[in-house]
Amino acid sequence: MLNSLAGWSVRHRWMVVGGWVAAVVSCIILAGAFGGDSITDFADDDRTESGRALATMNAAGGGSAADEARVVFAVDPSVAGGIDNAEVRAEVDALRERITEIDPTTRMADLYATGLSRNVAISPDRRVAYTTLTVESDSDNERNALVEKIKDTATEFDADGVRLSFAGDWFADVAPAGVGEAIGLGLAMIILLIAFGTVVAAGLPLLTALFGVGVGASILILLQNVIETPDFAVSLAAMLGIGVGIDYALLILTRFRSALADGHDVPEAIISAMNTAGRAVVFAGATVTIAIAGLLTQGGVIGPTMTLAGCAGVLAVLVAALTLLPALLAIVGTRVNRLAVPGLRTTPGSEGALAQRWSKIVQRHPYLGVLSALIILGIMLIPAYDLHLGFGDAGNRATSDTTRIAYDDLARGFGDGSNGPLFLVAELPDNPDNGDKLAALAAELDTTDGVASVSPPIGVGSVDGNEVTMLIVTPTTGPQEAATLDLVHHIRDDIVPSSGLPIEMTGATVGGSDFAELTLQRLPLMVAVVLACSFILLALAFRSLVVPVKAIIMNLLSLGASFGVIVAVFQWGWGMELIGVGKVGPTEAWVPIVLFAVAFGLAMDYEVFLVSRIRERFLTTGNPTTSVTEGLAATARVITAAAAIMVCVFASFIFFDDRGLKAMGLGLAVAVFVDATVVRMLLVPSTMEILGRHNWYWPSWLNWVPRVDGMHGSGDDGGKPGPLIGTGSDSAGSPK
Repeated sequence: MLNSLAGWSVRHRWMVVGGWVAAVVSCIILAGAFGGDSITDFADDDRTESGRALATMNAAGGGSAADEARVVFAVDPSVAGGIDNAEVRAEVDALRERITEIDPTTRMADLYATGLSRNVAISPDRRVAYTTLTVESDSDNERNALVEKIKDTATEFDADGVRLSFAGDWFADVAPAGVGEAIGLGLAMIILLIAFGTVVAAGLPLLTALFGVGVGASILILLQNVIETPDFAVSLAAMLGIGVGIDYALLILTRFRSALADGHDVPEAIISAMNTAGRAVVFAGATVTIAIAGLLTQGGVIGPTMTLAGCAGVLAVLVAALTLLPALLAIVGTRVNRLAVPGLRTTPGSEGALAQRWSKIVQRHPYLGVLSALIILGIMLIPAYDLHLGFGDAGNRATSDTTRIAYDDLARGFGDGSNGPLFLVAELPDNPDNGDKLAALAAELDTTDGVASVSPPIGVGSVDGNEVTMLIVTPTTGPQEAATLDLVHHIRDDIVPSSGLPIEMTGATVGGSDFAELTLQRLPLMVAVVLACSFILLALAFRSLVVPVKAIIMNLLSLGASFGVIVAVFQWGWGMELIGVGKVGPTEAWVPIVLFAVAFGLAMDYEVFLVSRIRERFLTTGNPTTSVTEGLAATARVITAAAAIMVCVFASFIFFDDRGLKAMGLGLAVAVFVDATVVRMLLVPSTMEILGRHNWYWPSWLNWVPRVDGMHGSGDDGGKPGPLIGTGSDSAGSPK
C-alpha cells in the first residue's frame, strides 16, 4: 500500500503539493472565519463533589467561581482612614460604575454595601480590601476581551497611596502567542542543518511538519465549535505536531538520501525510503495515536479534548510525511544536497562509526550496561514517589504580575488562606432545626486547627423550593499547600458527616483535589488500555512477543524518570528559577495523564525506528549480535537528531506562562532525552545481546495471526528494497 501511495505521490507530485497548499490555506482561512473559541474550565465536572456544589450555587443564583475574580485594593499607611478615606471611596465607586458599564453581565460588587456578603471584605486594619468581580462569557476569547477592557478602565483609577490589582487567572500576564513555537522551530532548524549539512535537506522536514500542523491545528480550532477545549489545546497540538512531524520526515529523508548515495535514481530512492522508513513511520504514528487515545478513559473534559488535540497534531503530520514529503522529494530530486553549509557534511557517510564502537563495548559487557542504566533511571525515579497532584496558585507567578500582587496583598490583609477559601454549600428543605445545625457546624469549624475564620451562614438563593446556604471557611494556609488539602479531607470526612446536613464542598483547592483524585482513580484503566494496545501493535509490527514486553518496561522506566524530574523541579524547587517557576507547589493534576499518553507514544517511536533496523539486519545476516551493532550504527545519527529536535521543541514549552505547560514540556523533554540516551544506548543493546535470538520469539500457535510486519525491508543500510520481514521465517522468527 505504501509503495502504491508513494508511487502515486511521485507521479502526481505537483498535484499533491498543490492540494496541500490549497488545504493549508483553506483550513487557515476557515479557522480564522469560523473557528470556535476555547473554554477552559476544569472545575465544572458533575462527577465530583466540588462540581456538583458549584452547579448548586449557579442554579441558586450565587454565581460561579469559574466566572469570578477579585479587585484588590491595598492602601498605604500614610492614607488617613485607609479604605474608608473619602477620596479613596469616591475612586472605588467610580471604578465600579465604569466596569459595570462595560457589559451588562460584568459586575463589581459594592465594597461599601451594608450587610453580610461573601462578595466583599475589608481587613481589620482597613488597609486591604477586595470586592468580587464577575466576568461572564461563553468562551475564552470573549472573556479575554472583557478582561482587557476592565484592565484599560482600571488605568483611570487615581487614588493616591492605593495599589489596585486583580486576582483571578484570567487577569494573569501572558507572553505573546507564538514565542515558544518560534523558539522551538528555530532550534529545530539549527539541528537539521547540522544533521544534513544543506539548507534544502534541512528545510524539507520543517516544511512538511508546518504543512501538517497548519491543517491539524486549523481543524482543531474548527472543532471547537462543537467540542469544548481548554485554551492550551491548540498549543499542545502544534508543538506535538511539529516535534513528531519533523521526526517522521527526518527518518524518511535520511533513507532517501542514503538510497541516492547508493546509486538509485530518484523514484527508486523514494520507493525504497517509503518501503522501509515509511513503514516504520506508519507504525510509530499509530502507536502515538493509540497512546494518546488512551486519554479517552479519563472521560469528562480532559479525556476527549486532549485526545482530540494530540491526535489532530500527530495524524495531520503523519499524512503529510506519507504524501507531501514524497512529492517534494520527487520535485527536489538530487538537488536535495544543494545550498551546503560550509564545514558540515552534506552526504551520508560513516557517521555511525562511533555508535558502532559504543555498541560493541556495551555488548561485550551487557549485564554491566543493564545495571548502569537501571541505576541511572532508579536515581531519577526516586522523587516521583513524592508526586502530589493539584493546581498551582498565583503565588507561582512573577512578582510583577497583577495576580501575584493581588495574591500577596490578600495574604497580608487576610492571611494566606484568603487566596483559596473553601465553600460549604447546603441545599436545605424547610426545617427549623437547620439553622441551629448550621450555627453549630460553623462554631465547630471555627475551632478546628488550620481554620483562620468561618463566615456566618450566607443565603445564596433557592433550588426547587429548597434554600441554598453556604459557609465560607478561610484556611490558615495557601491554596496549594499540603496542609490545606489535609484540612479539606478532615472537614469532608469527619466534620461534615457529623453535622447531619447535606453539605458539599467547592472552591479552587477542593476542585483541584477532586480532579486529581478522579484522575488517579481512572489512571490504572488508562495505563492498562495503552499498554495492551501498544503490546498488540508492536507484536504485530515485529512478529515477536519479547520485543513489545521489553519496550514497554523500558518506556515505563523512562517515564518514571521524567516524573521524578518534574517533582524535583516543581515540588522540591530544584532549579525552578531557571524555567520561571515562582515557588514550589503541586504538580498540575492534568499533567501526569497527558504526559504518560504522549511520552509513552513518543518513546515507542524510537523503539520502532531502532528495532526496525536491527530486525532488517537480523533477517539478512541471521546474527543476533552483529544485527544489533549494525542497527544501532545505522540509526545513531538520525535518532540522535530526531531526539535533539524533540527535546528542543518540548523544552520551549517552558517559555509559556502556564505552570502546567511548563511541567508538560519539561517532562516530555526529559522522557525523550532519557529514551534516546540511557535506553537506546545502554538498555536496548545490552538486553538484546543478552536475549539473542529470543528477541524474535514467536510461538507456532500464533502463526495464524495475519502478517503486518512488512515494514522492514531487508535491504542494506542504504535502504535497498528487499524481501519483507517474516518471509521464509520459522515460528521463532529466525531466517531459515
